[in-house]
Amino acid sequence: MGDTASGQAYLDCIRRRREEILARVDAALARSGRAVDAARVMAVSKTVGVDEVVAAIEAGYRFFGENRPQELIRKLEGLAAREGLAPVRFDMIGNLQKNKINAVLGRVDLIHSVSSLHLAQAISDRAERHLAEGALAAPQDVLLEVNISGEQSKSGFEPDELRRSIEELQGLRGIRIRGLMTMAPRGDNVMAHRTFAGLRDLRDELSARYPGLTLEELSCGMSEDFEAALEEGSTLVRLGRVVFDPAFELE
Repeated sequence: MGDTASGQAYLDCIRRRREEILARVDAALARSGRAVDAARVMAVSKTVGVDEVVAAIEAGYRFFGENRPQELIRKLEGLAAREGLAPVRFDMIGNLQKNKINAVLGRVDLIHSVSSLHLAQAISDRAERHLAEGALAAPQDVLLEVNISGEQSKSGFEPDELRRSIEELQGLRGIRIRGLMTMAPRGDNVMAHRTFAGLRDLRDELSARYPGLTLEELSCGMSEDFEAALEEGSTLVRLGRVVFDPAFELE
């Protein structure tokens, strides 16, 4: 980020932006009759460096998301070399290749992007091995990615596919299903609301059908549509540009 003066200016900027984001989160929750602590903000740090993450920590963020294992490791190593930072949490939010699973296990709290039964099985198998070796203290917490909007460009379970697979997914011993994740079409507020409401309705349907299935987390909403997501029940919004880019304009 350059010299000390520019670093301080950046910190001041993202600190002010954080206050605005949190105010908008609270307002969206209030509009939908939800409690002020019903959702959390993740700072998606995939496009920034360690210095920017340090600034975000100093601004008050404690929860970060990465979409590539190698970037996750780079950030964790970079932060470990800094003294006096508050403890933070990282999640994996991007598409996860099977050959990168071992790099993620034990480093993240939650994997958001379990997009198929085969990937869930692969994560579970590797997690079971880690558990047996003592390298993992508990099964890996995951979210099931669902393609609610039906866009061909998006990955994830189709809703009917998830309905067919959910019992088998529940039987995987190396993972714990904590909720669902989705992304909405960009630039269409009506479709965003419809997509996020669809995820909530699917969660409610599966929870009613399988009482032992805990789906407390709905990960949806990004920089352009997080307020719509919160109004429809999101418990976790994933914010990148609006957090880290001073030029991003909140509408």
